[in-house]
Amino acid sequence: MKKTLGKVYLVGAGPGDPGLMTIKGKALLENADVVIYDALVSESILGMINPDAQKINAGKRRGRHSKLQSETTNLLIEKAKENAVVVRLKGGDPFIFGRGGEEMQDLIEAGIPVEVVPGITSGIAAPAYEGIPLTHRNYSSSVTFVTGHEAVGKYRPQVNWRAIAEGSETIVIYMGIHNLSHIVSELVAAGLDSQTPIALIRWGTRSDSEAMIGVLATIVEEMKARDFSAPAIAVIGNVVSLHSILSVSCPNLVI
Repeated sequence: MKKTLGKVYLVGAGPGDPGLMTIKGKALLENADVVIYDALVSESILGMINPDAQKINAGKRRGRHSKLQSETTNLLIEKAKENAVVVRLKGGDPFIFGRGGEEMQDLIEAGIPVEVVPGITSGIAAPAYEGIPLTHRNYSSSVTFVTGHEAVGKYRPQVNWRAIAEGSETIVIYMGIHNLSHIVSELVAAGLDSQTPIALIRWGTRSDSEAMIGVLATIVEEMKARDFSAPAIAVIGNVVSLHSILSVSCPNLVI
């Protein structure tokens, strides 16, 4: 008799605070047979996993890649052939710079049932916890989410920072800390005022989160002086100036 294939769930773990994990995602972790998780998933989220489940770390961090993307996909296919519920647990949201779309395509091509369970992305949650609204009627009516770390051989050679500088009032940059000097130079060269406010937020929504507030002209030197490092996001735009007012009512509490 032909064995029934299991199902892979691409689950967004959210930005770190366990209170921001979706109910559906939590239920899947509690009932999973196998969980393949990323490096940025917090310990408190990992603590929700069924204690009898097989847990596999497939995390990627700069300079310390534990598995190639192809290896992770092959692992998902292999585990779905042997188990009913396989969870691919990804930090934030699987479809926001999480390569979830690529994994879903590969699974579908392999004939593996797959479903995506969205998560709250750090580009939205981290600024909110710091009292930075990405839109505001008096400051910003547009937001652009962009990666500061581009894949080799991608469909275009580079981000069009000029178009972004000219076309968006708030810019949220993922994975841009290592390239921040270049990014800032490109944005200023494109006409963005060097006194434009910028926030760097590390481990946003977690109890050990850290934020730097500055302006484009000096943020790179200040970041180096403070030894501020990834993983972090950058928020650029006049909405950042609201941090000094709104952060008073946005204490970083983790339930």
